[in-house]
Amino acid sequence: MKRTVQRMLVLAVVMVALVGLIAGVAQAKEKVLTIAGFSTDTVDAHMTTAEYFVPLNAFDRLVQVEPGSNPPKIVPMLAEKWNVSKDGKIFTFFLRKGVKFHNGEELTADDVLYTFDRVLNPATKSFQTDLFDFVEGARERLDGKADSVSGFKVLDKYTFQITLKDPYAPFLASLATPGANIYNRKFTEQFGAKFGQTAESTCGTGPFILKEYVLNDHFTLVANPDYWAGKAKIDKLVARIVPDSETLRLMFLTGEIDIFDCDQGFSQIPFFMEDAKWKNLIHKGPRVGLVYMTMNNQMKPFDDVRVRKAFQMAVDRKKILDTVYFGNGILIDGIIPRGLVGYNPEALPKIEYNPAKAKELLAEAGYPDGVDVTLTQVTGWSNRWVQINELFQQMVKDAGFNVKLEAVDSATYYAKRKEGGLMAYPQIWSLDTNDPDGTIYNFFYKDRSFGRAICYNNEAVMNKIIELRFMTDQERRMKEYNELEKIIVHDDAAWLPLFSVDHLYVLQPRVKNFVVPWNGWSDMSYYPMDVED
Repeated sequence: MKRTVQRMLVLAVVMVALVGLIAGVAQAKEKVLTIAGFSTDTVDAHMTTAEYFVPLNAFDRLVQVEPGSNPPKIVPMLAEKWNVSKDGKIFTFFLRKGVKFHNGEELTADDVLYTFDRVLNPATKSFQTDLFDFVEGARERLDGKADSVSGFKVLDKYTFQITLKDPYAPFLASLATPGANIYNRKFTEQFGAKFGQTAESTCGTGPFILKEYVLNDHFTLVANPDYWAGKAKIDKLVARIVPDSETLRLMFLTGEIDIFDCDQGFSQIPFFMEDAKWKNLIHKGPRVGLVYMTMNNQMKPFDDVRVRKAFQMAVDRKKILDTVYFGNGILIDGIIPRGLVGYNPEALPKIEYNPAKAKELLAEAGYPDGVDVTLTQVTGWSNRWVQINELFQQMVKDAGFNVKLEAVDSATYYAKRKEGGLMAYPQIWSLDTNDPDGTIYNFFYKDRSFGRAICYNNEAVMNKIIELRFMTDQERRMKEYNELEKIIVHDDAAWLPLFSVDHLYVLQPRVKNFVVPWNGWSDMSYYPMDVED
């Protein structure tokens, strides 16, 4: 009897131990999220604009755009707060204390100084120098006439100050982009130009640490246990390089991929939209940007505003959106896209679809028998542009536009565009920064407009574009941008905005807390996300 009791006690202890072991194993099971990524030679965001998956997850910036905010809102990141002088020229950032880089070094203002100076150091040859165009002394540093930037100043261990030459309104928004990622001086100097080319040469303060970097195959990141905002819910992030969209879809259907970014498999969208299982697992939000058609304002026949207005009215934009983008988006009647600060469709008239009225305008402009125009596309680009041009060709014929479609190689296209030598072409523009200046200045200001073969030349608008870059009253500034939209698009008919498209993602049911990124990238931070099994 005594031995039986002993055996039962031993068995009970073993059972408890086994239950504890099983529970421990279950509890310790890694949460892994797998996506499809892009191959890149470097994850150093100072040296590339092609891939932001690692830069957005292994690094931080002074400020960030709050995930899910609409319109996008700038909130603290490595800087817990900041002050801006009354004249809008001096930005003082107060860093979080105790933030650690992945190599164990503490973040200090000297690291911020080193990072931003590295971008402007002519020896670096960074792709991101335009972020600091308005910083005092930036041009002298970039031109090799100074060994430092006079507008960068360390006030103390945790306080960094930036002085601008003029009160550039979009400056804070530009610091929220990956090009403003903060690096550790000690670590980065150790690797020099090879920084970011391997996992071993990559170090940030971000929520994930790069552990594997196999070119053309995959990235593996693991959660940073010491992240200043708390450890991520996901233990491991894997980005697999899958160039073929059909292969990617099959991998998603078999559960090898957790998130299907439809930008990487555009042709697969109808399948998911029509499939009973997946259509309710599509998450979409506005891609902050525009699909548009240019018209060369200085080339006949588009040098006449009546012809440009006729061209606007001759196009059924909704039909193009439905045909080419499967209806995923909305028509835009201005320049500022939905999702961006300043977007106010109520402030603008609608672009009318009216081929009959367009024909009357053409006759009024001196083309009663119609007019010839040429639309250019690049050989080898996505078939979407061929579709859009062919739809334009068919639609505008009723209004009297005889469209010739021209296909050229990319070198010819960019050379002709730079010289203002293209008559018209369709394209898409996505924004990196949360400010209308990113589109309005780049498309409609003098040399920028000429370089895109828009060749817009309203002098009053040019003066206003510059004025708004330096206006510190944001509410007034946005209202004046809406006025500019009306003048450029409706009064002058300088270009034809088509629509803002949705960015679609299909998720495995196990993916939780997913937020469609606000900007024009496919890459995003995975810090807020979780997975369940």
